[in-house]
Amino acid sequence: MGFNIVTEYPMWFLIFCLMAGFAYAFALYYRERKNEFGLVAKWAMAILRGTAVAFIAFLLLNPMLKTLSEHTEKPIIIFAQDNSRSIVSGPDSAFYQKGYVESVNSFLDALKPNYDLRGFSFGDRFAEGAFHGFNDKQTDISELFGEIKNRFSNRNVGAMVLATDGIFNSGLNPIYASSDIPFPVYTIALGDTIVRKDVVLKKVNFNRIAYQGNEFPVEVILNGSKCRGLSTKLTISKEGKTLFSKTITFPDDDHFETVSVHLKAEKKGMHRYRVSLSPVDGEVSLSNNSQNIFVDILEGKQKILILANSPHPDISALKQSILENKNYEVDDFVINKFDKNPAAYNLIILHQLPSVQNPISSVYQSIEQNAIPVLFVVGKQTNMAALNNLNLGFSVKGQILYNESLPMLNNEFALFAVSDNVSRALHYFPPLISPFGTYNVSPSMNVFMSQKIGSVATGDPLVLFGNTQNAKIGIVNGEGVWRWRLREFEKEGSHKAFDEIINKTVQYLSVKTDKSFFRVFSKNDFRENENIEFDAEVYNESYELVNTHDVSMTITNSEGERFLFTFNKTAKAYYLNAGSLPVDNYRYSAKVNMGDKTLTDNGVFTVSELNVEKTNIVANHNLLFNLSEKKDGEMFYPNQLTELQKQIESREDIKTVTYSQKRYTEILKLPWLLILILALLSAEWFMRKRGGGY
Repeated sequence: MGFNIVTEYPMWFLIFCLMAGFAYAFALYYRERKNEFGLVAKWAMAILRGTAVAFIAFLLLNPMLKTLSEHTEKPIIIFAQDNSRSIVSGPDSAFYQKGYVESVNSFLDALKPNYDLRGFSFGDRFAEGAFHGFNDKQTDISELFGEIKNRFSNRNVGAMVLATDGIFNSGLNPIYASSDIPFPVYTIALGDTIVRKDVVLKKVNFNRIAYQGNEFPVEVILNGSKCRGLSTKLTISKEGKTLFSKTITFPDDDHFETVSVHLKAEKKGMHRYRVSLSPVDGEVSLSNNSQNIFVDILEGKQKILILANSPHPDISALKQSILENKNYEVDDFVINKFDKNPAAYNLIILHQLPSVQNPISSVYQSIEQNAIPVLFVVGKQTNMAALNNLNLGFSVKGQILYNESLPMLNNEFALFAVSDNVSRALHYFPPLISPFGTYNVSPSMNVFMSQKIGSVATGDPLVLFGNTQNAKIGIVNGEGVWRWRLREFEKEGSHKAFDEIINKTVQYLSVKTDKSFFRVFSKNDFRENENIEFDAEVYNESYELVNTHDVSMTITNSEGERFLFTFNKTAKAYYLNAGSLPVDNYRYSAKVNMGDKTLTDNGVFTVSELNVEKTNIVANHNLLFNLSEKKDGEMFYPNQLTELQKQIESREDIKTVTYSQKRYTEILKLPWLLILILALLSAEWFMRKRGGGY
């Protein structure tokens, strides 16, 4: 380390500082006659005073102390170990669990004296430390490169050594992900590239939700390698009972086949089905022959009823849009032919009802008694007086006439969001035939669209939503929505915006509002490498969020084993991370004590098996070769680690780097300089006092 002094002014200004000190001392002591000091004392005091003044004058130049320090950094060697299951899924798994680990440790020990070694592992997650458990259930090499780039940007990285089998089943292709890595990448090719005899259950495609009483599809994709002339039996079972089986014979050595099955959804709840392939003689791995799937069977689809005063093209337009959502069933009737129970439906659409001919008193009474949501479509056949008497929070009075009303979106509407497609479509949608009169709208109603007649925005509602004492209601204040559907198809070649409006309207009205004081939220399907997470909310009697009480949860697996947890409190709610759980079906029961009341919430979820590491166990060394070639490295095998060490040590661009650092410190801030000036002045003052001066 070296240092010197610099100032804002030329260094020859030091002459003026010395002159100032000399002049001050000369003026003070040259003609000193009041006190008869000795010659030696007078010279000593003059030197002390002159030096102190010179130092003070020097500080006016704002001097700074410049220090130059140097430090060296060894080249960093990054060692990244693939910790996924595919490494030990082949016939040489014993070598990788013992011999390979010893070879790698020896290799790293040999590099330690001259390099700064940093070890990492990767699989379904990136972690510090070169672990060799080989238990990760996914491989994401692109995440590794992203983490390395973030951690070692602008560092003296000499090279990266990547030990993997080249199999990746998550993230980007490693060759693309490594494009901005600025240092050499060497690869250690692990695994076995020989294609062996194996029957693999590649993938099972299925609907995670099915409706009771319906059939749901299951698509099984399987592969036979080196299995020419051999047969396997595909079986789908539940609780030990075989639901489907089929014998498959492989006609060649690399045969793919897709089998489609339809299973009956008989009993509601979460159900586990096992899909399996029987082994063939000499098969290299049986772990990729089976997979569990979980299907949540719901009680049934949402049933929608459209009741119309008379046939109308609006009916077909509404029905076609609603049926775009497979979760809905739609029945439509002209009112005088309706003979079913309204209570069987989740939502009823009344098109131009009540009317003069059909007041629907008995139907509407049943709707109210069963708290069924209703969507009213108002038109020329609607009896406005009867509609006003329903006390919906919306009425049109006076002499009723009809106008052509264009739709105008209310940007402050908050019950549900619509896409930009809807906003654009409303500009070219044709007008609806709406009643003209004196509107009375309750403040509790939410206006989704308002009317525009010609270029004039009237502010009168066109589509709005509200609540009666029993259920939600919606009102489309005009007939002719079928024109919207046709116009969009003419303009865009699709019905996306119209379908979105209708489906979001139906979804909002048909979903029952949860007014419970305690709710628990979570997914109902987790992968086995995911953390099981829950959120919870507790409300007081004023329906305000509170979190002053403790929330506990019990999770129970299929064998009756119980796991107890307590939620953490957030700002106004609760959160629980229960960690990862084994593959199984689970039930949970959460509770919170609120004074003398205990609130509970129950549910189910499943943890599904993640089997991707077992479906492909043939190493991809070609990818590793291309990756190392592109990144100025080379590919080696586990028995060539000594050659890899020599390759790294022979590279001239992997070397120790020396960094120089300049640092400037204001001398004025150095305490020892103030102490020195005070010491000089104090010594002079002491000598003057001792000599009888003042």
